[in-house]
Amino acid sequence: MSHRSWCERSQQTWRMYNNPPKLRTMSSQVRHNFHQDCEAAINRQINLELYASYVYMSMGYFFDRDDQALHNFAKFFRKQSDEEREHAEKLMKLQNQRGGRIFLQDIKKPDRDEWGNGLEALECALQLEKNVNQSLLDMHKLCSDRNDPHLCDFIETHYLDEQVKSIKELGDWVTNLRRMGAPQNGMAEYLFDKHTLGEESS
Repeated sequence: MSHRSWCERSQQTWRMYNNPPKLRTMSSQVRHNFHQDCEAAINRQINLELYASYVYMSMGYFFDRDDQALHNFAKFFRKQSDEEREHAEKLMKLQNQRGGRIFLQDIKKPDRDEWGNGLEALECALQLEKNVNQSLLDMHKLCSDRNDPHLCDFIETHYLDEQVKSIKELGDWVTNLRRMGAPQNGMAEYLFDKHTLGEESS
């Protein structure tokens, strides 16, 4: 092969990777009573669940550091990260079942890299769960307005009850840590990590 033809083929390959052919989005044959607004809301919720997973992962590995060494805090937050990712995957599966199309978006990085102490992290987690819950409630209302009983039932069955329980649990933990004197009393976080979260992860 001549140098010229090799260059031409290389340029063609480069153009192909930098300008991939546009994929045609075929209409789904299973789509029925599925409003575009509901489809878009599911995609937004997928992004939010992945963001929550990203935040919890950051928290988990922060408390695993040698200068933190709160290993049950770390284990709890990593477990939360896995659960949020599973929530996103469940929504992706639903999107395909209903004949929608998954359009992933950029996942925003956590607002911080340092999480201070256990109490501060739990307070952030509590607010995060409230934000996720509000988004689910907004999506539920939208689905109700668009007359989509299946999607309403799906959100109620798989998400809302779990969110309420999670918010209550985190709220109780924040209260107990404050009662024990955190963050001023360093032993409070150590004992909470060892006993409360230790029992949670056992």
